[in-house]
Amino acid sequence: MSQFDEVLAAYQAFPTERQSLMMSTVTADGMPHASYAPFVMDEDHRLYIYISGLSAHTQNLEQSGKVSVLLIADERETPQIFARSRLTYDCTAQLLERKTPTWDHVVSRFESRFGNIIQMFRQLEDFRIFQLTPYAGRFVVGFGAAYDVDPQQPDRLIQVTGK
Repeated sequence: MSQFDEVLAAYQAFPTERQSLMMSTVTADGMPHASYAPFVMDEDHRLYIYISGLSAHTQNLEQSGKVSVLLIADERETPQIFARSRLTYDCTAQLLERKTPTWDHVVSRFESRFGNIIQMFRQLEDFRIFQLTPYAGRFVVGFGAAYDVDPQQPDRLIQVTGK
């Protein structure tokens, strides 16, 4: 297996090894807001978050429809803190309509991954599911080892060069 193939395999596994993502949204008056949310991902690399309508990031997503997402290796897994493996996506955010086939499918995926707490969320009308669709991304696995996510095929990478 080539080094690139190893990186590609690490990229494809990276989201499955994490349960939550960090996100950056922007308020209506342009202020950045950082938060996190548990997520599930589909085969097309769309991420789904199930969040309360009372939270600031929900209001920001509804207002702007944009979010930057970060998945990052745990500090305990990292031999060099300055070179933590990480995956970023720039995404559009779309609210899923409740009780549609897509919504039901995504909720089932949340329940499979996170257990019985999802049954409680189903009953809370303020909880919403957003679909985050990446249009750009980058996977970094160390110093000088950065790869752009192929925007046409999000399961593929393009090595970043200094040229």
